[in-house]
Amino acid sequence: MRTTVDIPDTVYRRLKTRAAGEGTSVRVLILRGVEHVVQGKAPAATRRVTPPLLKSKQPGSLRIDNARIYDIIGFP
Repeated sequence: MRTTVDIPDTVYRRLKTRAAGEGTSVRVLILRGVEHVVQGKAPAATRRVTPPLLKSKQPGSLRIDNARIYDIIGFP
């Protein structure tokens, strides 16, 4: 089925650049995005999380279990 969609110029330029970088077409990227939305997939995580550093007076000898980690970090 054919349809017409208004895409802002700046978004289209980014889309075209990405398509070229992946060696595919703008059409394929748009179809991939539509399929992604229709299937209800959650977006991939893009933020890198750095775990906290736990210091020890005797490096390498720290014995800690998950319960203690939860106490130290305070997860919600």
